[in-house]
Amino acid sequence: MYAIIETGGKQYRVETGTVLQVESLPGDVGHSVQIDKVRLLNGDNGLVVGKPIVDGARVTAEIIRQGRTRSITVFKKQRRKNYRRTRGHRQGFTQLRVTEIATK
Repeated sequence: MYAIIETGGKQYRVETGTVLQVESLPGDVGHSVQIDKVRLLNGDNGLVVGKPIVDGARVTAEIIRQGRTRSITVFKKQRRKNYRRTRGHRQGFTQLRVTEIATK
């Protein structure tokens, strides 16, 4: 059984036991998170496509880790104008382990 879920504006294909890294979600390490935006579900009843989401379906996951990605450098320049700006950015993430895919 697998599902396609949406969180943080991105879609992920998950199965039970899958470990994935998503945009930051609130919660502490060890707590569980329920994701209700299930776009597609493939299970015992066959393939169910949501319009836009599958009613009554949810994915439960455990928070493994909260962290930040590697630093990236953002550099802006306008030639001949003596304009240069250097900034850095580190995106926060949450690492999840899928524990259950449930339907109604």
